[in-house]
Amino acid sequence: MLQIITTRVKMQQIAVDLKAQGKSLGFVPTMGALHNGHLSLISRSIAENDVTVCSIFVNPTQFNDPADLDKYPRPIEADIEKLKSANCDYLFLPSVDEMYTKGETWHLELGYLETILEGAFRPGHYQGVTQIVKKLFDIVQPTRAYFGQKDYQQIMVILKMVEMFNIPVTIIRCPTVREEEGLAMSSRNVHLKEKEPQTALKLSEALAFIKSKTGKGSLPEVLKEAKDLINEAQIGLEYLVITDGATLKEISEWGQSAEPVALIAAKVGNTRLIDNMVLV
Repeated sequence: MLQIITTRVKMQQIAVDLKAQGKSLGFVPTMGALHNGHLSLISRSIAENDVTVCSIFVNPTQFNDPADLDKYPRPIEADIEKLKSANCDYLFLPSVDEMYTKGETWHLELGYLETILEGAFRPGHYQGVTQIVKKLFDIVQPTRAYFGQKDYQQIMVILKMVEMFNIPVTIIRCPTVREEEGLAMSSRNVHLKEKEPQTALKLSEALAFIKSKTGKGSLPEVLKEAKDLINEAQIGLEYLVITDGATLKEISEWGQSAEPVALIAAKVGNTRLIDNMVLV
């Protein structure tokens, strides 16, 4: 039965008690507006751990646009019902005041990871991500934490933070869950209007096109054709790149990476979407 915890002290005490009993603790941090992608993470955590905790917290420090923060969906009652149906054990549901004190500062030297791709388009975003994830890890003390591959760069940033602080947690990257037609599930998809969900399918189509051409012909030519697919649909492309999956550094020819990954970010109408695909 789902237990809802709203304070850091109570959640931490529960975690300490569970660890003392030798129980493994799986953790799924979210910003709510739960969909089947989130629920797949919870399902995997339940399968691999004795106890599963999901957190819902719309973190203000990772938004560089106040309007984006204001319009972020918060259907908390529906989220609670989904967690109950999923047999999640605990929901950690803190307020902003519970997680942050006035005048609090944070800066982590993340290197080039926060200056490329999402870091370039959302300055300060990964500082906010690492700030809140470090707090959550300190409170929940998970054995394993589960993140969706859709936020590929975010997982790499969190892995770097875990290494920097020597946090005893295993980070599990889980496959992106997609709608039947191919669109990556995202809490932001609710903002797509009228024909925009159909238009947004071009993102996953472009990635699938790149995957079908991997190792064949010229990489720059394949990338150009994929960008043409996006531009023809009048989507506001921010980036579409093929990188080394281990470093996120761009590659210019096939064979330069053992695990190449294509990453895309674009605006469909007023909604910014990201997606990626591992190409092997």
